[in-house]
Amino acid sequence: MTEGRELELKYAVTDRAAVEQIVSAKVVFGFDAGEWREHDVIDQYLDTRGGALARAGYGARLRRVGGRTIVTVKSIARRRARGGALHDRLEVEARATRQLDPGRWPESPARALIEVSAGGEALHTLFTIEQHRRERDLLRDGGVVATLSLDAGVVKRFGRELGVIDALEIESAAAHPAEARRVLAAIAADVETVPTLRPEERSKEELAHALVERALSDAKPVRPPRTPGIRSDDSLTEAGRKVLRMHLLRMLAAEPGARLGEGTDGVHKMRVATRRMRAAWRVFDGTYPGRVARRHVAELREVAQALGTVRDLDVMLERLDAYRAGLASDEAKAALEPLVEEWRRNRAAARRELLDLLQGAAYDRFFNDYRALVDRAPAVTASDEPVTRVRDIAAGRIWRAYERLRAHDAAVPYADVPQLHAVRIDGKRLRYTLEFLRELLPPTVESLVAEVTKLQDHIGELNDSQIAAETTRAWLIEAAGGLTPAEKRAAAAYLRSAERDVLRLTRTFPALWRRITGPTFRRRLALVIGSI
Repeated sequence: MTEGRELELKYAVTDRAAVEQIVSAKVVFGFDAGEWREHDVIDQYLDTRGGALARAGYGARLRRVGGRTIVTVKSIARRRARGGALHDRLEVEARATRQLDPGRWPESPARALIEVSAGGEALHTLFTIEQHRRERDLLRDGGVVATLSLDAGVVKRFGRELGVIDALEIESAAAHPAEARRVLAAIAADVETVPTLRPEERSKEELAHALVERALSDAKPVRPPRTPGIRSDDSLTEAGRKVLRMHLLRMLAAEPGARLGEGTDGVHKMRVATRRMRAAWRVFDGTYPGRVARRHVAELREVAQALGTVRDLDVMLERLDAYRAGLASDEAKAALEPLVEEWRRNRAAARRELLDLLQGAAYDRFFNDYRALVDRAPAVTASDEPVTRVRDIAAGRIWRAYERLRAHDAAVPYADVPQLHAVRIDGKRLRYTLEFLRELLPPTVESLVAEVTKLQDHIGELNDSQIAAETTRAWLIEAAGGLTPAEKRAAAAYLRSAERDVLRLTRTFPALWRRITGPTFRRRLALVIGSI
């Protein structure tokens, strides 16, 4: 490896045990060998959605080893020799951070090359390669002439394993390219006698790309079931597993859109799926041991919060766009542009935080563990303990969810927006409980779900109006010094509009509330429960 240049031999390993035996000797390919060093390496390969780096002739990755993060940029074009084993191409490395925004990395030629090539487009993760690397130096007269590494890598996309890459790489330590080539040519002559090593013309990035393309061509669309398939004689554990699995598959189906930023639908659907899973852990309390439940609920909460920040800003921008569309003059619309730009910047920052989470190793572990949990049917064991059937506990859990909602009745006439948001949360719990168990209930449950949904949506709109008003007020106070009079007036008018919406929705809420807490709803709910 010379400054700004990669010179190394690459080989595919066809029999790892045989190769390990050869490269573990004291003399390897004609050179003395040093002690082994071992590292766990995570390589995160990057490009823009439009492939701007690849079009410019470069590949880029973030490499994490221990607590360090390094950005590496390599040219795609390269000179090959000796059947393709020798790779000779540009390579530039520098310190970086785990964030995908190069502007948050220390200044370096590698960062500058990515920024120029990307042309202002955002980066996203193509795939990751998680490797266990064993390496040792090859020595001559006590000096290092090359470094040999034996890598076992797993290629992942969106946290899912696509395949493995077993590779042997030998990188020259010579300062001059001509000397590096001579050393590598001598090593290659010995390597060619090893039948379990095959010259590899492709880089790991190209190998991983091939695995991704094959996975995409073979993949069938994720089709979550329309219903969880609960039967009345299912155990509580089995019923809960079915519900959790259905909503995990819905989250999985929405995840590519959330990652790639294609509209707002992916984030919204993924957030809804996380909410329903958290609710399912409450409805089917006792399904799994407490520590398992607490762990997964905490992980879901972290994902939901990151999704929620992006989603809230999407809703704020959609509301503001609708308001602007109703304005009569182009001047009034243009005067709101500073507020729009502020919220767009905030959304971009929130989206970067979301991608950092989704592209992290912790999220991969969560997803894989969670998928294994809900895909596995509960074990059937001989026991004197009676099995808790879902039909034996469904009625009580539905009625307790209703009681929890109705307990707000005394406070509703005096409730402010935060208190009504608490009502909304308990309304969701009742709705989700009815939805999870709807296969055990008569068709009349649909009208009850519709009533609760209407209440929930009303408070949701009220909450969105309150957030819009509070956020606009805070922005006006902070940014007033840099705004024109027209921009101040436009933002103030939008603030008043949001405040009027809060008042209107607060006044009209009690009528909806009485429909849920009144005797008619209670009788209908009791008839539904009684049919189980």
